[in-house]
Amino acid sequence: MDQRRDADKLDKKTVAKFRKILLKEREQIVGDVKQIVESSKEMGQDGIQDIGDEAANIYNKQVLLSLNENERTRLKEVDESLDRIENGTYGVCEECGGPISLKRLEVRPVAKYCVPCLTKLEKGKP
Repeated sequence: MDQRRDADKLDKKTVAKFRKILLKEREQIVGDVKQIVESSKEMGQDGIQDIGDEAANIYNKQVLLSLNENERTRLKEVDESLDRIENGTYGVCEECGGPISLKRLEVRPVAKYCVPCLTKLEKGKP
């Protein structure tokens, strides 16, 4: 079985491709977060507002803050994936130790579980 797993491991060129994708996504997330923070700071600083404008600005700030939380989650997933690349475990399921399919990684480069294990975890089965 170990021989099969070795054959299924991602080659260096493929890992390098995913590293590049992840670094680009990280750069985009950090840029988005900076833009969100700037937008949030600018809201409500354009003079006297009526109560409708104020309510709209409060709502917009809440939306931006929730996006910020989502961005932090995405950033954490990307950083964890980059760590797995560095320590040689990228593309290896954290649950069973088997390979994560290339198709799954292409769809979700931050995947840390193979499809069967993910399905079990989502259903709450041991």
